[in-house]
Amino acid sequence: MGEAKRRKQTGAPSPARKNNKKPLLIAGALVVVAAVAAALYFLTTPPAPTSDELPVAAANAEPFPAFLDQYGTSVGPENARVVVREFADYQCPACARFAEASQRLKQEYVETGKVRFVYFDLPLRQHQNAMPAAQAARCAGDQGQYWAMHDKLYDAQGEWSGSNDPIATFTRYANGMDLEERRFRRCMETELHKEAVEQSLQVAVQMRVSSTPTVMVDNIQLTRPGWGQLSAVVERELNKTAD
Repeated sequence: MGEAKRRKQTGAPSPARKNNKKPLLIAGALVVVAAVAAALYFLTTPPAPTSDELPVAAANAEPFPAFLDQYGTSVGPENARVVVREFADYQCPACARFAEASQRLKQEYVETGKVRFVYFDLPLRQHQNAMPAAQAARCAGDQGQYWAMHDKLYDAQGEWSGSNDPIATFTRYANGMDLEERRFRRCMETELHKEAVEQSLQVAVQMRVSSTPTVMVDNIQLTRPGWGQLSAVVERELNKTAD
């Protein structure tokens, strides 16, 4: 007996049809993806250099004392129209996130001669490997590879931040940069640059900088350190000096 005829004779109801919810799920997923994409766009798109939301110098703010730059490590022309200064700790996660912005700054503004970048060491007490990391960058700098080690320390922060023997890890990085191992290790083991790092730290104290990363464009402190705000403020200040 056919199924339809059986139902007709017995009065059995037709089996309920299953609703196909797949199109609804796909539509919902597309809405979520669109919302996330829109949010990312607004969060990552740099504000216009003319935006009123960008930070400005504090009232009656004095220019940053340029003579203090000698205690940091700088790159770019001394007569650059704008100077960007960063106070940072190599073991600080937020500093590692900002490192991408500072690398882009060097590529787009420093290498073109528009901006000078100065990096100040501010190793925080709660980070046991921050001081040796700062010294590692300076020891690499003795062999002409300061910025290469600087970038490597941030890129591999998760590898060495909790290490009980950071010097061994930093020496391995130095070998990867073709540095002379004995010279680098001796520099680290004798803490050759510890005093220089401490002098950089004192600049932070003098300028009342206590958190990392603290980023200044001339004498303007960023409120949201990242490429969006950094590039917008730099552009605004470059436009001012061009007028």
